Amino acid sequence: MGNLNIGMIGLDTSHAVAFTKLLNDPNKDFHVNGGKVMMACPVGSNDFALSYSRISGITKEVEQYGVRIVETMEEVAEQCDAILLESVDGRVHLEQLSKIVMFNKPIFIDKPFCLSSSDATKMVELSEKYNTPIMSSSALRFAETLGQALSAQDKGNIIGADCFGPMEMVETQPGYFWYGIHTIEMLYAILGSGAKNVRTESNQDYDLIISQWEDGRIGTARGNRKGNYNFGAVIHYERGNEYVRIDSSSKPYYASLLEQIMLFFGGTKPIVPISETLEIIRFIEAANESKVTGEQMWI
Repeated sequence: MGNLNIGMIGLDTSHAVAFTKLLNDPNKDFHVNGGKVMMACPVGSNDFALSYSRISGITKEVEQYGVRIVETMEEVAEQCDAILLESVDGRVHLEQLSKIVMFNKPIFIDKPFCLSSSDATKMVELSEKYNTPIMSSSALRFAETLGQALSAQDKGNIIGADCFGPMEMVETQPGYFWYGIHTIEMLYAILGSGAKNVRTESNQDYDLIISQWEDGRIGTARGNRKGNYNFGAVIHYERGNEYVRIDSSSKPYYASLLEQIMLFFGGTKPIVPISETLEIIRFIEAANESKVTGEQMWI
């Protein structure tokens, strides 16, 4: 893979700074090779405080690494080899993608991919129409400790999983699309695609999402807003169980995610198939619906 000129759209998330440091600073721990962020467009959402309040500070940080700041997304897409679409607001991803997809540059769309199955379908259709590869994922599924557990050869097949993590919620990113997506992506990293239904139990402090897969396996995602803000999982095998503490490794999981993004930018098929991303969006949508109705929903 050559040295790619990477463009970034959206400077309202900590990932914008983290990815730029890892790519542009060869002295940074866990430096990722293959390209540098050369240009960025600091778009954000005026009605979302966690977006507009961050733009100025993050833009200044990114500029320190030699990144040129431009006014339009189209300029980024035209002049760069690949694009990191980092806007923190999932509501705007469909609109942003529609403005850059025709430039035929591979695009990583940071979590959440979008906030509805309808938008997700339209985004995939745009990708296919213009033959532009897209990829999306939470970084949590690439935590080293989780990968080590999943590579175990001595416990037989995985028969279920119980994942947990913080479950902060914000008004503009409905229900589990904001922080729930991290724990749900961990669950999918363990069990793969194939969830058929979902049911949610919740109160002011906690949420529990319960899902059955087509093959009968059961997975859960627990969210905590009171106490225990760690990410982790218990993986159930045919012969035993394993507890995985996600934050116990020295390597940041966003560095492992970025390594996979760079392989994708270099022409490798995305490690997370877009079909799985579509299912995850529907899973979250169904979990949100179940939280409101109290009923089991179908994926």
